[in-house]
Amino acid sequence: MKIKSIFTVIFVLLFWGCTFSQYQKISVLVYTSPDVYHNPSVPAAVTSLKEMAAKNFMDLDWTQLESNFNDSVLSNYSAVVFLHANDNKLNNEQLQSLQRFIQSGKGFVGIHAASVRGSEWFRKLVGRTFLRHPEKQTAVMQVTDESFPATFHLPGKWMWTDEWYEFGEALTENQHVVLTVDENTYFTEVGMGKFHPISWYQEYDGGRSFFTALGHMQEAYADKFFLDHILGGIYWAATGKGVSK
Repeated sequence: MKIKSIFTVIFVLLFWGCTFSQYQKISVLVYTSPDVYHNPSVPAAVTSLKEMAAKNFMDLDWTQLESNFNDSVLSNYSAVVFLHANDNKLNNEQLQSLQRFIQSGKGFVGIHAASVRGSEWFRKLVGRTFLRHPEKQTAVMQVTDESFPATFHLPGKWMWTDEWYEFGEALTENQHVVLTVDENTYFTEVGMGKFHPISWYQEYDGGRSFFTALGHMQEAYADKFFLDHILGGIYWAATGKGVSK
């Protein structure tokens, strides 16, 4: 009986060990770079993102150091978030490390000003490039894909105040737009026309990319709908789960 009990305990321990070893906690690196236009929103954004991560059993670190873009550091993360930042300050070695990170099947999330310029590879990672925006205004958005984690919780129409970024043409072919804004609900001198994408996701260069143009103002990061929008994007970028294929 004692031998049988010992084998039973060993079996249970091995079973649980295998079960837990198959689970990998989502870990996220948020990168910001000093920017006179967006510095006011960064402290509130980082604080809220850390609280959001803690509530959802995620690890989230914040950095402004480009030196953290190396293979050793990035290997600790499931996804990187570029908050109002692009790759302009990364040197070639750091950019190549980010590329290897994405090519290994990891995730990227770009928020708002991440779409402002960058290298050709990075602009394709984001999906579109910022052109201009009118003054901050309230407008109405339309959910165009309710089957994506970043829009699960949103109503069909969502009223929001932000800088309504206008973009150039799509730089990749497999983008899935999940949010658009109705230009008839605010003032713009140029605009993009009837189809004005605000948020999208794509598989790119072996990894996953989610982008949202929302989030210019610090007040956004106190809004649960917006934070759940970001959470859904991070969840998919880090895991590839949540989308029916």
